[in-house]
Amino acid sequence: MNRLAVGFITWTCMLVVACGSNAGQQQTGGSSTTPAEQTSPQLGTTSEPQAAVPPQSESASAVARTAGTAVEANKAASAAAPARAQFREVTVPAGTPLRLTLESAISSDTSKPEDPVRAELSGAIVVDGATLVPAGAEVTGFVVDAKESGRVKGRGQLSWRFTQLRSEGKTHDIRTALISRTAEATKSEDAEKIAVGAGAGALIGAIAGGKKGAAIGTAVGGGAGTGVVLATKGEEVQLGAGAAMRTTLTEPLAILVRVR
Repeated sequence: MNRLAVGFITWTCMLVVACGSNAGQQQTGGSSTTPAEQTSPQLGTTSEPQAAVPPQSESASAVARTAGTAVEANKAASAAAPARAQFREVTVPAGTPLRLTLESAISSDTSKPEDPVRAELSGAIVVDGATLVPAGAEVTGFVVDAKESGRVKGRGQLSWRFTQLRSEGKTHDIRTALISRTAEATKSEDAEKIAVGAGAGALIGAIAGGKKGAAIGTAVGGGAGTGVVLATKGEEVQLGAGAAMRTTLTEPLAILVRVR
C-alpha cells in the first residue's frame, strides 16, 4: 500500500516537472530569434547605400557658376544683336522752296485734269544745316487745269501741283503751291502775217490798175492775211522731261531723321 502511494506521488511529481519544462520551452521559443534574423534588415527597407548629400557650400558654388554663365551668355547675345536705330522728328516749315526737274511730259493741248505728273528734287531739302531729304527724291502730283489755245483769241494754259514725296522708302504727303504756265502771245506774228498779205495785194492791184487798183489790192490782201491768222491756232504750253521748275511747300512737313 505504501509502495503504491509512493509510486503515485513520484509519477505525479514527474508529470508536473515535465509540464513545467514544456511551458518554459514554448515561452522561450515565442520570443527567441536566430542570429541571422537579428542581423537581417527589416522588411520593406533597402540594402543599397544612399547617395551622399553634397555640403551646402558646394551647392551654392554650383548655383553661382550657373548664374555667371547665364550672365555671360546674355552679354554675348546683346553684343551680337544689332543696335536699334533711333529717330527724331524734324519739321520742314511751310514756305520752304523746292527745286524740281520734270520727269513726265505735260502740255496744254494734250494733258487733262487729274493726269499724273512726276518729278524729282534737283536740290536737297536742308533745315538748320541738316539734310532732311536728299536730291533725287521722287515727287508726284497731278494736272489741275489744262486749256488749249483758241483760234481767234486765248493762249494755251496749264497748271499743276505736287502732293507726295518719296524718300528712303517712305512716302510723305505734301502740298505745294500751284505751278502755272501760259503760252506766249502771238500778236506781233499775227500783225506780220496781215502786213505781208496787204503788201502783196497792193502790189498786185498797182500792176493791174494804178493807185485805185493798189488800194483795192491792199484791202483784199489784208483780208486774206486776216483769214490766215484766224485759221492759225496760238501757241501751246509744252514741257518735256528735264524741264526745271520751282515751287514751295504750303504746309509744314514732318520728317523722321535717323540719329544713330
